[in-house]
Amino acid sequence: MSAVNRHYVLAAGGTGGHLIPAFALASELERRGHHVALITDARGSAIPGKPAGLTAHVLPAGRLAGRNPLSWIKGARAILEGRSMALRLFESFRPSAVIGFGGYPALPALLAATGAKIPSIIHEQNAVLGRVNRFLAGRVNAIATAYRAVDRLSPRHAGKVHLVGNPVRGEVLKLRERPFPAFTADGILRVLVTGGSQGARVLSEVVPDGLAMLQPALRARLRVVQQCRPEDIEAVRSCYGGHAIAAELGTYFEDMADRLADAHLFIGRAGASTIAELTAVGRPAILVPLPIATDDHQAANAREMAASGGARAIRQDRFTAPELARQIEAMAQHPEALAHAAHAAWNCGYPDAASDLADLVESFGGAPLMDVIRVAGQTSATGQEALALETAE
Repeated sequence: MSAVNRHYVLAAGGTGGHLIPAFALASELERRGHHVALITDARGSAIPGKPAGLTAHVLPAGRLAGRNPLSWIKGARAILEGRSMALRLFESFRPSAVIGFGGYPALPALLAATGAKIPSIIHEQNAVLGRVNRFLAGRVNAIATAYRAVDRLSPRHAGKVHLVGNPVRGEVLKLRERPFPAFTADGILRVLVTGGSQGARVLSEVVPDGLAMLQPALRARLRVVQQCRPEDIEAVRSCYGGHAIAAELGTYFEDMADRLADAHLFIGRAGASTIAELTAVGRPAILVPLPIATDDHQAANAREMAASGGARAIRQDRFTAPELARQIEAMAQHPEALAHAAHAAWNCGYPDAASDLADLVESFGGAPLMDVIRVAGQTSATGQEALALETAE
C-alpha cells in the first residue's frame, strides 16, 4: 500500500472497452489506499463491473463529428459545460492526476485537467490512437499504451509513451497460471464463439456452416459455446442440429471467464478487451476484425497476436465457411499445434498491466514542485481548442 493516500480521477467513454481497464485501475489504486472518482456519461454509469466504492460522476459529453455546423455548436457547448463541471469537481476532490481512457466522455475532464495544470495521463487500449487521445496527446504528461506499435501516434510524443498493456478483469487474470486444457488426437475440441455483448451476425452466418465443413472425425468431437444475437439464435440452433454438432447457445453468458477457461479455440472479433483477455489467459484464436471499426483499429489489434502465432486473422470479406474450416483444421490437425498457439498467445499478455499503470499514475502524485515541473509548457483548453478536434484529424 502507498505511504501517501491521494485522490485520482478516471475519465472514460461509455463503453466496456474504455471502462473495463478504468475499473481495473480503480480497483488497484483503491487497493493501494487511494481515493478514486470516475467521470463518464449516462451510458457508462450503467456498465456492469464498476467497483463498489467507485463514485461515478455523469458529465455532458458532446461529439464533434459530421458536417452539420449546428451539431458542432451543440457538441462544443456540451464539452465546455462538461469541462466547467469537471473543474468544480477538481476544486473539491483535489486530484493528484486525471487519467483518461478515451472516448468523447473523457474529453471535458482532460481539457479541465490540462487547463488547471493538473497532471494528466491517457491510456490507449487499441493499436491505433483514438481520436480523443490523438487530440490530447500533445497536452498530457504521459501516454500509456497496450501495444508495442500504435498507429497514428506521432513520433514527437515518443518520450512520454509507456507500454503497460491493457488491464483485464480480475476473474480473467486469475486464469493465467492455469494450464491450457488438455487436447488429444481423439479428445473433445471446445470452441467458444462470441461477437461482443450482442453477438455478431457474420459469426452466426458463417461459423455453423464452417464447423459443419470440418472432417467428420473432427466435427464429431466439437463442443461449441456460441453467443448470438436474439434474432439469430434459432437459425444457428437449427444449423448445428442439422449437422449433429453439440452446441450451447445464448444471447449472454454471465460466466464468460469460465467459458474462456475451458475453451481450446476462440472465434470472434478483435476488440481491445477481447485481445487483452485472450493473451492474459493464453487462448488460440481466429479473429475477424470488425470492418467498420474507427481507423480499422481491430485489424491493427490483431497484428501482434497473429504475428506471434497465437491467432489467425481473417478479414470479414474473406471470412467464409470454407476458409474458416481450413483455418481450424490447420490449427487443430495436431494436438500440439493448438498448445503451441496457446503459448504464443500467452506470451503476448501483460498480466501486470493494472499494477504497471498504477505505478505510472502514482509517479504523478509527488510534491507540488515536481508537479509544476511536469506540467511546464501546458496551455489551458479553450472552446476553440475543442473545436479543433475534428479539423486536426
